[in-house]
Amino acid sequence: MTSVGTTVGIVGASGFTGAELLRIAAQHPHLDVQVATGDSMAGKRAADLYPSLEVAYPDLVFSEFDAAAVDGLDLVFLGLPHGASMELAPSLVGKVSCVVDLSAAFRLKDPAAYPTFYGFEHTQLDLLEQAVFGLPELHRAELRGADLVATPGCHVTAATLALRPLVAAGLIETTGIVVNTLTGITGAGRAPTDTNVFTNIDSNALPYGLLAHRHTPEMEQEIGAQLLFTPHLVPMSRGLLATCTAAGTTACTDAAVIDALRSFYDNEPFVAVLDAPPATKSVLGSNAAHVSARYDERTGTVITMCAIDNLTKGASGGAVQAANVALGLDETAGLTTIGLAP
Repeated sequence: MTSVGTTVGIVGASGFTGAELLRIAAQHPHLDVQVATGDSMAGKRAADLYPSLEVAYPDLVFSEFDAAAVDGLDLVFLGLPHGASMELAPSLVGKVSCVVDLSAAFRLKDPAAYPTFYGFEHTQLDLLEQAVFGLPELHRAELRGADLVATPGCHVTAATLALRPLVAAGLIETTGIVVNTLTGITGAGRAPTDTNVFTNIDSNALPYGLLAHRHTPEMEQEIGAQLLFTPHLVPMSRGLLATCTAAGTTACTDAAVIDALRSFYDNEPFVAVLDAPPATKSVLGSNAAHVSARYDERTGTVITMCAIDNLTKGASGGAVQAANVALGLDETAGLTTIGLAP
């Protein structure tokens, strides 16, 4: 599909990832948003909830979900809780050209991991097997023509982009890897909670999900290694920095690690390999990922890093990038590589 006017539905459009999808769709040369649902906000203008959308969507009103309204669309994004996406997807796949799910409902290839990490049994095993993991830097070939895309989590995107090239090159050991991330508060969602209230997040940094964070099996699946993952909430609206450490193998040198990143990401449209450490402000509002790595000979340790915007490359931008590939559109359409700075 390469024509102008790709019809789009966003189910769960009133959340932060939904608003980001609307922002990206407004600047996309092909995407035509025809349905934007948000059951808790049904009847409310999108621009009243997100004034930033006023010029692009002055008349868009969130609706309740209606299966008939999305039937036959070219592209449907699901911005729903994991269980809700799992239950809804079977009624959409095959009736729309491509379903892109932003939840974790179809990310894990091992269904046994869902009860442990997400608290529910997976009931759609055929679709789980069919779904393509939506990280084009790793799965571009499988994404072409995909009916169901599972968009990776933001932490997973950053950690995978930082680590996978070094695992593939045999430069780091595949056990004992440590992944620490700093993430913006939008990752906690739009609903007010004790976590994201201003007085609790301002001037504060908070580790969470210790030892068994639900993104751990997703990271291990895509990176191909065992790791310990600890995310940290920090007082910024959006952005994510992954700092990962791993033991170097006998083949590891400082030059080898940066060369492995440059080789792996050669000609990738959204990944830049830096000599200096990456910074979240540099990628703010963009679909870019900035990565860098160094090898410390004294300790035999590799430190590898990746900065992304958690709502763009880490969620909605990554979803649009994968959808572009799946539908045969220009992979970069609607997406910028330039962060908002200063």
